[in-house]
Amino acid sequence: MQSLALIENWPVPTAAAAVVRADGTVAGTHGPTDRRFALASVTKPLAAYAALVAYEEGAIELDEPAGPEGSTVRHLLAHTSGLAFDEHRVTSAPGTRRLYSNAGFEVLGEHIAKATDIPFEEYLRQAVLVPLGMTSTTLEGGLSPAKDGVSTVDDLVRFAAEVQAPRLLDARTVAAAMTVTYPGLKGVLPGYGHQNPNDWGLGFEIRDSKAPHWTGSSSSPRTFGHFGQAGTFLWIDPDAQAACVALTDRPFGPWAAEVWPPFTDAVLAEVRG
Repeated sequence: MQSLALIENWPVPTAAAAVVRADGTVAGTHGPTDRRFALASVTKPLAAYAALVAYEEGAIELDEPAGPEGSTVRHLLAHTSGLAFDEHRVTSAPGTRRLYSNAGFEVLGEHIAKATDIPFEEYLRQAVLVPLGMTSTTLEGGLSPAKDGVSTVDDLVRFAAEVQAPRLLDARTVAAAMTVTYPGLKGVLPGYGHQNPNDWGLGFEIRDSKAPHWTGSSSSPRTFGHFGQAGTFLWIDPDAQAACVALTDRPFGPWAAEVWPPFTDAVLAEVRG
């Protein structure tokens, strides 16, 4: 895909990208797709997928108590537990605001580890990484399931293919993860300011009508995914029946806000033909 070559113009030391269609075929790649990059918050969709496996295995229930008083597993996945961004401190009642929270995902990891009697990083490995052949992806022991994953474009292509055509989960569970949970809540999208509403599914951010946004102007409202402060992103556009992964080694900043949307629009134009 010619559009992927646009990463050559990004002001970053190294970048790699790929597009995978809903049928699992790789439409194109560019850059060192086997290089391991820090994911930052692109770790969250992987952690969320492991949580959904735990749910389907019966280890946890989405509406069982977890986190602050009144909060559930579902609240933690949807960033509505009331926990602060990077502190284990309650700032609002569960279900009332969309407070993007690394702490919430750390509590989620601890909850799953306790329920399964398996350290979360090992549960993630057994439940998601090994079955998908993601051999270059790790969450080292003791690190945060919110932001400390390391992976490659090649491995995230495998994950994006799975989300589009699930084998590890029931398709209905994945559909729920990409559906707005607790609709109408406002909040801050990190790096992009206040959004009303700030829609989220179960571990996946949902584009809807957010502006500004890190995806493209031609991205469908149903687009979902995540970006990370490591200069990384993964989006899946169900209407285009394709997903795109881009990993870099430069922290997110104004450069990313400038180049990511037109890149996404170019990719979508090529995908749609």
